[in-house]
Amino acid sequence: MTENLKKNIQRRIDSLTEMLPQAMSIERFACERNLNRLWKAARRPVHKAGAATELDRIEKRLYLSIERKKTRKETPPLVSFPENLPINERKEEIIAAIRNHQVLIVSGETGCGKSTQLPKMCVEAGRGIDGKIGCTQPRRIAAIAISARIAEELGEPPGVSVGYRIRFTDRTSPGGCIKVMTDGILLAEAQRDPFLSEYDTLIIDEAHERSLNIDFLLGILRGLTIRRPDLKVIITSATMDTAKFADAFNGAPVIHIEGRMFPVEVLYRPPDRDAPGKAENTFVDDAVEAVSELLVKTRRGDLLLFMPTEADILEACERIEGIKNPSTVVLPLFSRLSSAEQRKVFATGPGRRVIVATNVAETSLTIPGIAYVVDTGLARIPRYVPRTRTTIMPVVPISRSSADQRKGRCGRVQGGVCIRLYSEEDYESRPRFTPAEIQRANLAEVILRMLSLKLGDVEKFLFIDPPARRSISDGLDLLAELGAVSTSSSRIVLTGQGKTMARMPLDPMISRMILEASKEGCSREIAVIASALSVQDPRERPVGKTVEADRRHRAFKHPESDFLTFQNIWEACKRVAEQKGKKHLRAFCRENHLSYIRIREWFDIHAQISAIIEEQRLSGGPEPAGPKERYAAVHRSILSGHLSNIAQKKDRNLYRSSRGREVMIFPGPPLFNRGPKWIAAAEIVKTTRLFARTNARIEPSWLEALGGNLCTRSYLNPHWEKNRGEVRA
Repeated sequence: MTENLKKNIQRRIDSLTEMLPQAMSIERFACERNLNRLWKAARRPVHKAGAATELDRIEKRLYLSIERKKTRKETPPLVSFPENLPINERKEEIIAAIRNHQVLIVSGETGCGKSTQLPKMCVEAGRGIDGKIGCTQPRRIAAIAISARIAEELGEPPGVSVGYRIRFTDRTSPGGCIKVMTDGILLAEAQRDPFLSEYDTLIIDEAHERSLNIDFLLGILRGLTIRRPDLKVIITSATMDTAKFADAFNGAPVIHIEGRMFPVEVLYRPPDRDAPGKAENTFVDDAVEAVSELLVKTRRGDLLLFMPTEADILEACERIEGIKNPSTVVLPLFSRLSSAEQRKVFATGPGRRVIVATNVAETSLTIPGIAYVVDTGLARIPRYVPRTRTTIMPVVPISRSSADQRKGRCGRVQGGVCIRLYSEEDYESRPRFTPAEIQRANLAEVILRMLSLKLGDVEKFLFIDPPARRSISDGLDLLAELGAVSTSSSRIVLTGQGKTMARMPLDPMISRMILEASKEGCSREIAVIASALSVQDPRERPVGKTVEADRRHRAFKHPESDFLTFQNIWEACKRVAEQKGKKHLRAFCRENHLSYIRIREWFDIHAQISAIIEEQRLSGGPEPAGPKERYAAVHRSILSGHLSNIAQKKDRNLYRSSRGREVMIFPGPPLFNRGPKWIAAAEIVKTTRLFARTNARIEPSWLEALGGNLCTRSYLNPHWEKNRGEVRA
């Protein structure tokens, strides 16, 4: 390249660099990277046409971006603010704080309107022009409901100025201003685009939940706000430790929103076990009794009862059905319910409703018409025990912040009453907040993702509450067991296998299965099983139809493997979809008590996993010869990711597992009461006791080949063999 050509290219690069601030953020970051690359290349001999052509493309992209930004600035959405929401009384103060500070903490009581009003206040503050205003929610149903509500208040249909994106569903438009999404979606986008250049503002809602996704996002944003001074961040919740969050973001200002629309009276009603006939009462008895009294003493307003588990909900629903009057409707609400059944709680009618829910109803979802809350004060909160590599799911007392969230579910449309089935002293003695999930979860996937993103040492990452060193050590041990990391050098690095696993948006144990399946020649079967383990069980057991559901599900069961039961369900659904179409598949799912939504999600994840297998060229092994060989190949692949979950039969349904654990086969599956000598489980969880769930028969001879380096060897009866001239055992 001649000196004149070099100077010409460098002049064009300088000129385009000056245009960058006028473009939208997503083009600004992308074009800046390309211009820097071309600047370096201009110092070396390159083909002038190639550089000139690329500069032409960059110039065109920048001009289009500048025009889009100009249009967005001239035609922002027309926002209005309902006067009856408490947050709007401080609208001007919040808008000024958004303009004047990079990070803002907003703590507002449930019902103040923060989830729907803050995105509009960002628009009023001039945000949403350089990029979109992104709002995260912990759950899909909340993301959909909130985006619909904001669109309604703007007088637009969903998907124009306001849209939502959840797993496998994108209802946003390129010209949109506000994007509501699950926190998992934003985390996945951070993996592809570390600068999150699509956004000029991010609102992290329900931050008090402190899920892994939320804590990971907050850690990323603590670093990103330094590298992107143009990015505004708002962290909001009904209840959270505002001082801790403010300190984490260099003394960010905090705005507290007081009051809800109507007052809520709190009544404490601890159980009296000394009263006649009450000695053996359970919290279910106490809850049903409280609901019964409310139904008798009051005539208007819906009731919301919080219970810790699905089984407790079903029992309570059945008992309330027996005491209610005919015009009252009893509705369960928990995450395993189908979408259609979940939507029933949002539909109001002429009669009263009693909604019995888990803590899924604590979030920003507004269930209309709730006047009374009955709170058992209990929840099932999973916790991972690194020593035994066991997920325990105990029912434990909730924190004060969760209790306050539950109280806030009433008082939205009239004065509310919250009955707490525990004493005020008990409430005051509870911890203020629920421990962050990162302090009670298996960190293997988090560490794998951090290593892939090159975010550095997990102990030095900017978590709000750093995880325990023991949990980090266990996560690294599990990754080493799976062959994902190498610790032979002075630092921890991803192996080639680990890099492939990190590219899969799956639990590392499942991605390890996929890699092994490529060697065993059973990638097709493992793609089905891996995708099944990545979604909620599609089998449903509706209230009042459990016997019929169990009968239908028996048709799919495999006698030796719960994993192959999933394969049977898949084959049946796929056959109906291919031969008769989606309409008939929906009917087939309804008839066989399968969730059509989860089957569709299973199909979608399977398509993703199949694409990964194809992209990584992981389907080249020779296929097994016959049914026995295929069973062995499939289960060796499953075993490769679940070596910690093997177990040897001890007595009927009791098994001795790794790390000194005694587990029981979960009741119901075909292996219960007739289990084989050795099994492998997808998970080992503790509820009333330690259970192995989703099990299959395995052969002990498979273990050494897959986990020989993890085996402890012992030699029995050592002796000298004179003829062989060696020690034998």
